[in-house]
Amino acid sequence: MNVPDARQIAVVDLSAGAQVATWRVPGLRANFPMALEDTDNLLATVFRHPARLVLLDAGSGTVRASLETCGDADDVFFDQKRSRVYVSCGQGMIDVLQRKASDYRGLGRVETASGARTSLFVPEPDRLFVAARAGFFGFGSDAAILVFQPQP
Repeated sequence: MNVPDARQIAVVDLSAGAQVATWRVPGLRANFPMALEDTDNLLATVFRHPARLVLLDAGSGTVRASLETCGDADDVFFDQKRSRVYVSCGQGMIDVLQRKASDYRGLGRVETASGARTSLFVPEPDRLFVAARAGFFGFGSDAAILVFQPQP
């Protein structure tokens, strides 16, 4: 669990109903979005200050990678089909990171809208949905759902 005010990740044993460990990443704060990838036992956590995607070993909390990412992150997802990570940010973009062997690298950024940071990646139908607040399309426009289809 992310505990941003304490600048930590709390590891909780759900069956025991108790916190069993605390993980910290020095120099980073405001950890908000988090995703778990079972195949490689990775935990992705995105920090807002400074903006970094940190990949941790989900068993030990050891940092496997720390990458610069877009600002004001709200959601992060693993795309297992393409070996990618998507980070949606209120800065008005989605960061796309590609896995190469055991390393991740920036693949590109997709423009969305300022403040459009809430998102949902759905493997079937293979789409990333991003919520854009009212006013995105001009004065008086309604809120919208932006739909992105990842490319191979």
